[in-house]
Order: sequence, then C-alpha cells, then structure tokens
Amino acid sequence: MKPKNGFLILRQYVSSSRLAQAATSPSTSREASTFKTAVETAEKLVLPQSEKTFKDPFSIVSHEMSGLAKSIASLIGSGHPTLNRVSSYYFEAEGKNVRPLIVLLLSKSLLKISIEQRNRIPIDTLDTVDQARYKGTPAQTSVAGNSVDDSISPLAILHGINPKVILDPLSKPMDKLPQFDAVNGILPKQRRLAEIVEMIHTASLLHDDVIDLSDARRGRPSGNIAFTNKMAVLAGDFLLGRASVAIARLRNPEVIELLSTTIANLVEGEFMQLKNTVMNNSEPNTIINDGDKKTVPEATGRVPTKQHEYSVKQPQQVNHETNVSAAFEYYLHKTYLKTASLMSKSSRAAAVLSGSNDIIIENCYEFGRNLGLCFQIVDDMLDYTSSNEAIGKPSQADLKLGLATAPILFAWKEQPELGELIGRKFSEPGDVEIARSAVEKYKGLEKTREMAEMYCHRALENLRVLPESDSRSALEFLTNSVLTRSK
Repeated sequence: MKPKNGFLILRQYVSSSRLAQAATSPSTSREASTFKTAVETAEKLVLPQSEKTFKDPFSIVSHEMSGLAKSIASLIGSGHPTLNRVSSYYFEAEGKNVRPLIVLLLSKSLLKISIEQRNRIPIDTLDTVDQARYKGTPAQTSVAGNSVDDSISPLAILHGINPKVILDPLSKPMDKLPQFDAVNGILPKQRRLAEIVEMIHTASLLHDDVIDLSDARRGRPSGNIAFTNKMAVLAGDFLLGRASVAIARLRNPEVIELLSTTIANLVEGEFMQLKNTVMNNSEPNTIINDGDKKTVPEATGRVPTKQHEYSVKQPQQVNHETNVSAAFEYYLHKTYLKTASLMSKSSRAAAVLSGSNDIIIENCYEFGRNLGLCFQIVDDMLDYTSSNEAIGKPSQADLKLGLATAPILFAWKEQPELGELIGRKFSEPGDVEIARSAVEKYKGLEKTREMAEMYCHRALENLRVLPESDSRSALEFLTNSVLTRSK
C-alpha cells in the first residue's frame, strides 16, 4: 500500500538520493550543492506548514510533557520510602512517553473544532475556569460538585486514618492540577488523562519485566533486577491502584469504563501471550512457560467459565492456510490487547472529554488502534534487527521467550514445517536458529514492515477528520516516526 502523504515519499526519495550521492567522487560537490538546494526547495513545497516550523511533536505540548513525571509523582503519593522509590523508578529514566504525547496532541487538535460542534456532553464549568472561549456554552458542574483534584469520599475514609493527624500517611492526597491553560487549551481532565495513561503503561512494564525475566529497561537495570520480583509486582499493583483513584476523579462514567477496561485488556493480552499461538499442542490442558509444564486443573463446575475458542484445531485437522490465518488473527488480537487498547481507548477518552461528536470520537479511537498496532508490529520487527543498546532492553528476545510474532508467522506461511517449532515455543536446541534463518529466507521482516505501513496509513486517514492545525500535523509526524523508529 503506497504512502498517501507527500513528505514521507519525498523523504524516502531524498534519503536514497543522498546515499547515492555519497558514493560519487569529490569532484561532484558543486552538483551536490545544487541538488541539496533543489531538495530543500521541494521539501518546503510539500511539507505541511507546521512541519516547516517545528522539529518534533514534543515542542507543541512541551510545557505539559516537561511536567509529566513530576505530576505523576504527586499522584503516586506514597509515604513509604521504598514503595515510593520502586513506583517512581521507571519515571526517572527517559522513556518514549508516546501515550501521554498522543493524548495531549489529540486534546489540542480537538480544541480546533468549534465549541458549538462539541456538544455531545456538557463541558464542565470547573474545567474551563471562566475562559472566554467557553462563554455562553452549555455547562454543568461535575459529579459531586468537585473538580478532578478533589476526593469523592472523605479522605479519612479513603486512608483509614485522619490525614490531619498522621504526619506521614501511606497515601497522601493528590496534588492539584494547574488551572486551565488559556494558550494551549488542553482541559485539566485531559491533562490528568495523559498522566493516568502513563501510570497504567508503566505498571504494565513493571509486571511484564517480571513475567519475561527481563534484565534491562530504558537503558538501565529493570525493576525486578534493581529491586526484587516481589517489589516490582507490588509497585505495579500500587500504580494501578493510584491510577484507578485518578480515573474515578475524572467523574465521567464513559471514560472510567474505557480506562478500566484497558487494565483488564493488558492482563488478557498477557495471558494470550503466555499461550503464544492459537495452535493447540498435543497436550491441550498443559501450559508450558519458562521451561515448566503445568497441567490446568479441571473446573469443578461451581463457577461457569466461558472460554474464547478460535477456529483453528490441530494442524492435521485443517489446511495450512487456515492455520496461518487463525494464527495472524490471534497475534493481532493479542497485540491489540497488550498495546493498542491503551492507545485507542485513551484517544477515545480524550475525544469524549472534549465533547466532540460520535464521528470524531470513533475516528480518534480508530487512530489510536491503528497506531498502536503499527507501534507493536514495528517493535516486533526491531526485536530481530536492533541491538540491546539501541532499544534499551534485551533484543532478539521474542524467539528465546517462545513468542511467535509477525516475522516468524510470515515465514511459517511459506514453510509449514515451522508449525512444529511454533507449537513447542522454540524450546528444543537449534529451534531459534532455524526460525531466524527462515525469517531471513522468506523475507519475514520485509513483509512485517508492509503490515506496519498499512496500519500507519490507516491511522493517518483517521486523523483527517480533524481540522488542519499544527497539532494535527504533529500527530501525523508522530505517526510516521513510529513507522521509521529504530528504538
């Protein structure tokens, strides 16, 4: 599928042209200079106006992003020094911060929609603080008549103690958000949403690193190595608990439902990854993980349990094409749950809080979904191509963990014998090497990139329902950078 935005095509052309020029002799320097001038002129013609004036999406919401870690620290609010230390550990290192950046840029883009068209829900008077832009519009105070910073229940009940008497309570009240920013126009609830999203994501990282036996994250020892497995798990739980309090204080039932569901989705996706593929092994009631075999206890029948069954059965029962198709369906659903769910539902939540209509809300959701799938598919590709130093965590780990991601699935489509390796999670000597060789032979990485490009272009299409603005162009820039990133 061809890119639909001109500046991406141009950059690819310029990149290849400059590489070709680098191979020419020094005597061509004058022609090179002329070529460079022509390219720069062409770039100015095709780049969006905002692309000419900013270097990266961060600059448009740099004020909000620069205070992100500090604001989250106030939300964590533990008086226990060690718990505070472990909970804030991942916020100390420089991360991608893609999720809060998406929320903030979307929120700013939604501001460009006229206030008359943002009438799906009444905009909270306590959010706008008498800003001229909202004068004369339908408004109401939030549930319980309090702002996003205030508790709904008395603090003494929430903490089980009298916070005025105890000098160092385990959970202190959350700090207040800055007032509505008249310049950027991002509502306080949208800013809080960005912080909540990063808290949920970081909690999942703490848990994932324990589950995956990781030893590095963001260029430093992972939480489970720096502290212990138990402390990392408990800190992740604590972050989710504090995030849940902040979610409730948004006082919007739809947004509460969306964000709470993302937490459940992360766990569902992790369970799908533990199983790894849709294929049943020879022992369907057996779980193989971390080298251990566990037999699943049979249900007693006292609690009805409904299992999600995909269409694929044993390899010998259906044809190879059906197996591969079902495996890709499983892989993409798992990818949605683990990565795209948080991006898509937080994007939808930002649109809901803005009061935008259903068409805008749906496209914001689809944008986050498509971008999230693109992000994780690129991540799966980088696992095969990048070094530990480049991505800040162990590379080439997926096969070692027994994970069947897009590159090996594309290879399996061409080489059916790989199904046996996938079914046993590459657990036998030589399996990993055979799989890597097959990925290279059948161009699994190239096909994975094409899949990521497809979702990238879909995300760009979703953004076109928003009015043209610097923030929308920044989101387009960010979307393309997800596709071309190297870490």
